Amino acid sequence: MKRVVVTSIAGITPLANDIYESFEKLIAGQSGIGKITQFDTSEYETKIAGEVKNFNPADYMPEKQARRMEKFSQFAVASSKMLLDKAKLVITDKLAPRTGVMIGVGLGGLELIEKTHEKLMAKGPSKVSPFFIPTLIANMAAGHVSIATGAKGANVCTTTACASGMHAIGAGFTDIIMDRADVVICGGSESTISHLGISGFNALKALSTWNDKPEEASRPFDGLRNGFVMGEGCGLLLLESLEHAEARGAEILAEIVGFGASGDAFHMTAPDESGEGMANAMRFAIREAKIKPNDITHINAHGTSTKLNDYCETKAIKLVFGEHAKNIAITANKSMTGHLLGAAGAVESAFTILSIINGIIPPTINHTTPDPDCDLDYCPNVARKATIEYALCNSFGFAGTNACTIYKRFVK
Repeated sequence: MKRVVVTSIAGITPLANDIYESFEKLIAGQSGIGKITQFDTSEYETKIAGEVKNFNPADYMPEKQARRMEKFSQFAVASSKMLLDKAKLVITDKLAPRTGVMIGVGLGGLELIEKTHEKLMAKGPSKVSPFFIPTLIANMAAGHVSIATGAKGANVCTTTACASGMHAIGAGFTDIIMDRADVVICGGSESTISHLGISGFNALKALSTWNDKPEEASRPFDGLRNGFVMGEGCGLLLLESLEHAEARGAEILAEIVGFGASGDAFHMTAPDESGEGMANAMRFAIREAKIKPNDITHINAHGTSTKLNDYCETKAIKLVFGEHAKNIAITANKSMTGHLLGAAGAVESAFTILSIINGIIPPTINHTTPDPDCDLDYCPNVARKATIEYALCNSFGFAGTNACTIYKRFVK
């Protein structure tokens, strides 16, 4: 089977409009969560989110083109340009059919749906824009990236709730292994901090209402957690076959050695409390990587800051790793970024790769109150130096969809 390597990463997060700057702030324990500025929250239970700040799409694309995109597509196009610039890769006519684009999006253009519905009700159907449908649909992130970069291989959107970005990475990994592609731009993008997004998750009692201190609201695995904080942004990875990367003299950041996916077959929104569904995804990734559970020394957890998810993920880790679970350094990036939904797994994968490269694990901030059900090592509050050979990154979504990827320090 072909070896699959990561040769570039890029992204836009609530911490910064650059993945490397975001990682520096993550290591420093800085939160990107604050009061929502995009709309009036006076009637909402939740008034906080991890918003992207000072993003100007005109820095990355013509203004006319940007006006025909929702933010999740703008984020993806901007990130793809940063990704290819960093990789020093030009998609030539010869390479184009062998370059795929696979970008996960959980919900798509909620804000545009709201605005268009208001216009429809006020002024009638003749006022609905012909660009309404092709702007809001989730696969437009991948579509616009393909158009912007010239990539003519498989063009795919994975929509699996909060596992969307991780499933896209798994799909890209698989296409290169199967020799369907030499290069894949993959990851996730999301922008659903809107009236519908906040009110919908509030109705599920899923969001934190820790409004007075936004930076302390997201507290994965902590005993005082009371829900997740919504975030927005994008994370992209450039995957290549090892042969292709070496032939062009690319810098290799890490290797992907295993991907696992599973289903709980349990409930629309709640994870299976046995932890078996999550555990199976981790087991499948470990099996594909042809390593032992004890080879994993770092886990970038899904860690949403909800009562049930954090409990189930902790239980699943114990099922897979047994006594070794206590030796694993676990982090939850959502404590600082919030939950980027469909983009979460991709952004967290990029951070995992940077942890391997730099030998440092970001902290899980706001971890102040022990929870007897969450009793593993979550790297509380302070970054930690570590030599990491194999790291596991988890993503779990509504309807019991689970996905995990194993990243390895690259050795030729």
